[in-house]
Amino acid sequence: MSAVELSMPGPRRITLPLISAFFALYVIWGSTYLVIRIGVQYWPPLMLGGIRFIIAGALMYGFLRWRGVPAPTWPQWKAAGMIGVLLLSCGNGAVTVAEHMGVASGVAALAVATVPLFTLLCGYFWGARNTRLEWAGIALGLIGIAMLNFGSNLQSSPLGAVLLIFAAAAWAFGSVWSKHLPLPQGPMASAAEMLVGGVVLMIASALSGEHLDSLPPIEGWVALAYLIGFGSIIAFNAYMYLLKNVRPAAATSYAYVNPAVAVLLGIVFAGESIGIEEALAMAVIISAVVLISLPQWRRQNPQ
Repeated sequence: MSAVELSMPGPRRITLPLISAFFALYVIWGSTYLVIRIGVQYWPPLMLGGIRFIIAGALMYGFLRWRGVPAPTWPQWKAAGMIGVLLLSCGNGAVTVAEHMGVASGVAALAVATVPLFTLLCGYFWGARNTRLEWAGIALGLIGIAMLNFGSNLQSSPLGAVLLIFAAAAWAFGSVWSKHLPLPQGPMASAAEMLVGGVVLMIASALSGEHLDSLPPIEGWVALAYLIGFGSIIAFNAYMYLLKNVRPAAATSYAYVNPAVAVLLGIVFAGESIGIEEALAMAVIISAVVLISLPQWRRQNPQ
């Protein structure tokens, strides 16, 4: 029996939509780190993220309104705006800037894989109590982060390392906080978050003095289109679909699959390489994420 079958509730069988959704979650989300690395060669990093999320958010918002979904209320806009700033402006924006500074796409994905560790730590401040196994996973993950910073990639870019850890912490804090805020229902929450997060990134781009010396070549436009269509819209809806149709532990398994996909794609298509320190750090971090996932699997798969 496959891992996908084990992850699904009840007698549900593997279907083409499920296979497609897992492919989007694992491969498309994993590939966005490489596409960002390509995109920042032609676009200023904050501008790239701002345009990406404004267009993706506007397309989703327009489609949802056309389908009759009510517009967010003012309290919902404020809540979505705060989460959008944390997840997209701070989280994704910091990753994009770090890759612009030369951090390899696979290393960036590996650093972001620590989000589940920070999520457990953030949840603790909202009253969640972690198991010993989860605390062990957090400790192991922190060791992995330290090992990752000994690698040549982040040694050559200390600010990039800080940005990546900041990105993971901001994404985790926003994810936990979102459960306590009056967000819009369903995909409308993501649309509103993208719109606000994208606008904040564009403001940051203007304030930092970013500008285009010339229009990007076709490669730059293709990278932007891929991030909008595949990375922001398709992958997100695939994630929402999986949350409704498989157990949460399976839907969030991208945290330890994306780094491997990103590293492989970076090596094959961008000539990136990782050292022995980074390879060992990958093993430690992925092991830590698997370790903190075990309590979820045990709760969701009682013997």
